[in-house]
Order: sequence, then structure tokens, then C-alpha cells
Amino acid sequence: MAKKKQASKILCTVCKEINYFTKKSKKAAEKKLEMKKFCKRCRKHTLHKEGKR
Repeated sequence: MAKKKQASKILCTVCKEINYFTKKSKKAAEKKLEMKKFCKRCRKHTLHKEGKR
């Protein structure tokens, strides 16, 4: 049986709005994901972190 990937929310650290959704493997589930992405609300590139599932 195939293993399911965990879905997670990616939210902006400035305005706390959820902008993206992603799936990641269970091996990568130990660390929280961080990346710079464009926030539609702030209208600029900001740091986005993985939120609660």
C-alpha cells in the first residue's frame, strides 16, 4: 500500500495569512518548512513557514 504524504499549510510570517498548501513526505515531517514566497496580502516577498495541519 502506498504511503500518504502529509498536507501542510504555508503561512506568511508578517500577516499570518495562509497563502499556499503543500504535501511533503513523512521523512521531511520532522522539520518545519521555511521559504521566501510572494504574499498577495502584503504584496511583497516574505518569509513563509509551515503552520499547523
